[in-house]
Amino acid sequence: GSVAGARRHILERCHVRSRGEEENRLLGGRRAGLDPDAVTQGGSRTAGAEVLSAGERRVVVRELEEADFEAMIAVCRRVYPTSKPWLTEQLASHVRTFPAGQLVAEEQASGELLGFASSLIVRWDDYAFDAEWREWTAGGYFTNHDPEMGRTLYGAEVMVDPARQRQGVGRLLYRARADLARRLGLRRIRAAARLRGYGAQAAECSPQAYVDRVVRGELRDPTLSFQLSEG
Repeated sequence: GSVAGARRHILERCHVRSRGEEENRLLGGRRAGLDPDAVTQGGSRTAGAEVLSAGERRVVVRELEEADFEAMIAVCRRVYPTSKPWLTEQLASHVRTFPAGQLVAEEQASGELLGFASSLIVRWDDYAFDAEWREWTAGGYFTNHDPEMGRTLYGAEVMVDPARQRQGVGRLLYRARADLARRLGLRRIRAAARLRGYGAQAAECSPQAYVDRVVRGELRDPTLSFQLSEG
């Protein structure tokens, strides 16, 4: 019932699994840690054709690169100023382990990093349902990524710069992650949510009661409510 215990609540999302020759081709790419449908443009690998246009502003989702680490950590600090951001060692491990699962949203004109989504593939049966985030992510390093036996995409993190929220960037990242799961023939996405609004309600209800009220629409949580709206 502590605030720490309320920071993350597990959600499961299911997606239609692809079949046939196309799935076999993609599974081969998955085992290599690659996204077979990525398009190389100017040295960057884009995640399919995920592009958001808002007037003359275009945002593209692509794979995370080492050159993005500093900007990504800065976004972490702006979103959660009292929490430790990702370490460069962790981000480097993500890129080495599963590059196709590390997505960033970038404004094309300025090159500004607006947000990111981090994920890995896990085998569902290897973890208790109530296992903590650190267990699902090997302490945030993703070294438990299992492309051979895993059929679940674990969404470890999604963040959007506070100055660019409510502009469709988060929805673009969620869509790109769902598309990745489909292309790789995975059965589901399981995602963790930081309950950002729970602190204001902690004196009145338990973490589970807070989640139940958010699910019923009685309360709004900046992260969980958005995830629920995405299905």
